[in-house]
Amino acid sequence: MTFPIEIESLAKTYRGKKRMQVEALRELSLNINQGEVFGFLGPNGAGKSTTIKILMGLISATAGSARLFGTEVRQAAARRNVGYLPENPALYDFLTGREYLSFVGKAFAMTDGAIAERSGVVLEQLQLTDAANRPVRSYSKGMVQRLGLAQTLLHEPELYILDEPMSGLDPIGRSLVKDIIRQLKRQGKTVFFSTHITADVEAVCDRVGVIAKGKLQALDSVDNILRSGVEGYTVQINGGGDLAAHGYTQLEEQGGMREFLVPKDQFNDFIAQVAVEDGKVELIETKRKDLEEFFLEIVKQGNVSA
Repeated sequence: MTFPIEIESLAKTYRGKKRMQVEALRELSLNINQGEVFGFLGPNGAGKSTTIKILMGLISATAGSARLFGTEVRQAAARRNVGYLPENPALYDFLTGREYLSFVGKAFAMTDGAIAERSGVVLEQLQLTDAANRPVRSYSKGMVQRLGLAQTLLHEPELYILDEPMSGLDPIGRSLVKDIIRQLKRQGKTVFFSTHITADVEAVCDRVGVIAKGKLQALDSVDNILRSGVEGYTVQINGGGDLAAHGYTQLEEQGGMREFLVPKDQFNDFIAQVAVEDGKVELIETKRKDLEEFFLEIVKQGNVSA
C-alpha cells in the first residue's frame, strides 16, 4: 500500500554552537493515510518544521527515509502533486497577488487558461479578490499568509503540507483556513499540517501526532483522545432525595434543579440512586480533558524522558 506520506526512522542532527550536536529529529516513523487531515502537534523547537523541510527536499535527513506517494523525497518528482505552505512565506513582493499565482502556475506547467480560472477561484476562497492587482508588498501579514495558502490550492494537488498555516491570522482568517481544510477533506485530499495550537487540531483533524524534543511521543485519533479523557459527568436532576448523603458532590441548586459532579466510575450507581429517590434526570454533560491538557501532559513526559 502506498501512502501519501511515509516516514521511516527519520533523524536529523545539526551542528550547534561550540560544535555541539543538536538532534532535531530522532527515529521518527509515521505514515499518513489518503484522505485524512493529520495534525503534527508540538511546542516550538520540537522538530515540526525540520520534518516538513525534509519532506519538501529543502534539507537532507541525517538518517532514515521519507517518501511522498512512494517516491523518495530527494527526487523532485515526489513534489509534483503537493501543495506546500512554509511557516513564513517569502513571496516576490514586487508582483501583484494575481501575478504571483501566475508564476506558481507556470512552475507547475499549468496552461494560461487554467491559471486564470484557478486564480479567480482561490483568490475568492481566500478573500483576496479585491487585493489581487495590488503588489504583495502592500499586503498585511495575514494577507500574505492567505496568498501563500492560495498558491498551494492553485494546481489542485492531492497532498497539502502546511507549516503553521494559521500563523499570523486573525480569528476570521483562522476560521476561513479551517473551513478550507474541511473542504479539502470532503474532496478526499490529504492534509498534513504542523501547529502548536491544540484548538486547531481538535477542530479539523482525524489524527494527531505529538512531537517533543525530536521524538514522536503520541499518535492517536482525536476522537480516541477525547473519549479517553472523560473524567466524569455533570448531571442535573429534578427532585430526588438527599443524594449528597450517599457521597455525591452537589455543585449548585436553583429553582428545584440540582447539579451534581459524578465521577465516571460512579455514574451508573448515581443514576440508579436517582431512580430510587424518585428523581428525574434533566441534563447530562460530559466532563473531560481537552486536547490541550493531553498535549501538555505528553510534552511534560517528553521533557522528563529526553
